Amino acid sequence: MNKAILKPEVQQFIREHLEADLSKLILKGSPFDDVSIQELAIQINGLQRAKSKLPVWFETEGILFPPNINLEQTSSEVTARYKASLTKGKILVDITGGLGIDIFYFSERFEQVFHVEINPDLSVIAGHNFDKLQKKKIRTINGNGLEFLKNSAESFDWIYLDPARRDDHGGKVFLLEHCTPDVTSNLDLFFSKSNNILIKTSPLLDLTAGVNDLGNLKDIHIVSVNNEVKEILWVLKKDYSEKIKIQTVNFLKKEDQYFKGTYNTEPEPASLSLPLKYLYEPNPAVMKSGHFAEVGLQTETTKLHVSSHLYTSNRLVEFPGRRFEITEVLPYSKKLKKHPAFQKANITTRNFPKQVSDLRKEMKTADGGDIYLFFTTNLNDEKIVIVCKKI
Repeated sequence: MNKAILKPEVQQFIREHLEADLSKLILKGSPFDDVSIQELAIQINGLQRAKSKLPVWFETEGILFPPNINLEQTSSEVTARYKASLTKGKILVDITGGLGIDIFYFSERFEQVFHVEINPDLSVIAGHNFDKLQKKKIRTINGNGLEFLKNSAESFDWIYLDPARRDDHGGKVFLLEHCTPDVTSNLDLFFSKSNNILIKTSPLLDLTAGVNDLGNLKDIHIVSVNNEVKEILWVLKKDYSEKIKIQTVNFLKKEDQYFKGTYNTEPEPASLSLPLKYLYEPNPAVMKSGHFAEVGLQTETTKLHVSSHLYTSNRLVEFPGRRFEITEVLPYSKKLKKHPAFQKANITTRNFPKQVSDLRKEMKTADGGDIYLFFTTNLNDEKIVIVCKKI
């Protein structure tokens, strides 16, 4: 870590160039003899990313950021707070510490926490930031997390890990056995040190694959922010053998949407009906859960088609997703481009053979406005367009 970055004049330069085009800035070179332009660019990039993702880090003076590759997998503050809410106890260890966003919030629910990070530079940066953030309960350790567990005489209330999702060649991976560390081959070690394990994985990981790879699985949490699935959390409890619970959450600016269900390898078929008065579109976290029949049961709605994943009802209900009032249901035809609703609208497709971009060209429909068009298939396998307005 180059401590010259912490000089007031350097920190001021970084803040003043927060909105700068980094490619152009790099060409100008550094105005400081003891800080390179590359080091400045790393800090500016980190601050830019932190502005919305890590507001506490952004607002704290003297925070340091690692290169972009170390920021890619970093949790946002909203997802880190959610993870921390799932745990509580005396001692927690994070064996893949990273920048330390998660451990920052874990420290609020434990008497002592260990941040173990194998990258020496990243470990120093995290320790420096914890001091700036006045987090005294976090003990930073530079080393291999697995070796730390093997050599530790401690018993932990919780072990947390977020396995690295890049291979030896820098390519992205998401299957558990391809991540570092390999969770699947170290479960015995984890359970020899703790009764409770929390694992964060890529949102691309298939739920069935995760269930098959992880023993003693108690809960699955699918976490979405602003309608984008960010991470899947797997809660393991020693000797647990009961039903696996699934909870989804979608953090929005004005509300948080939750849905709970039970993991089922053979889900019940959903009830179907033609479009009624209201239309519902599940949020991405619910879509990832695959609990399409359960959503209908809990919300007292019916699906339009077994593969359409759109729901309807005559009575307006709470729903983990977007809600619309249906104004028209039209049979799909290219002649619809003459319909007033198709002049300007928001288009969505569900179980429909054409892409949104192709439909816009075909219908000559401008993007935006207050009208929403859902191109989909009904229970009779008929192609339809549902015209509606958002609630």
